[in-house]
Amino acid sequence: MSNEFSSLLMILLKQFIMKRTILTVIILASCFNLFSQASSNIPNVQIKNLQNEIVSSQELFDGKSLVILSFWATWCKPCIKELDAYNENITDWADETGVKLYAISIDNARSMSRVAPFVNGRGWENIEFYLDTNEDFKRAMNVINVPHTLLLDGNGKILWQHTSYTEGDEYELYDVIKEKSSK
Repeated sequence: MSNEFSSLLMILLKQFIMKRTILTVIILASCFNLFSQASSNIPNVQIKNLQNEIVSSQELFDGKSLVILSFWATWCKPCIKELDAYNENITDWADETGVKLYAISIDNARSMSRVAPFVNGRGWENIEFYLDTNEDFKRAMNVINVPHTLLLDGNGKILWQHTSYTEGDEYELYDVIKEKSSK
């Protein structure tokens, strides 16, 4: 009987060790997955450029340059004023600090075809435009209303954000860009 008891005890011990090993591996794999996702603060959402090509939102970040994301819509008057101001200044800002500007239109699928002609008609040649027709990127970035501007580091960490637009707000953004780019 003691031999049977020893055998049973040995089997239970092996099962315990195996389960513990499997649990340890699962925990380590989960931790690795969490840390690898934490390296990018930007959600991986599909958006489109004005040529209707699909682009991952993470492709907008190079790990180095500061990035301005400006969420806007063609029907939003303050958005248009804000983008006019950004278009006038972004070339100088980029030359001085290396900042990149991406304007993300949240116009829906019905009005999406009007975005490119609208942009071209406004003469916004210094801004790179993308379409977020299902508002997936907007939701992922917790944007509620437009205009909504975010300044992010090269890895997608939000450094500053602002909702709405009043003439002169672009200078506040520029001050933050200069401060963050010098660090």
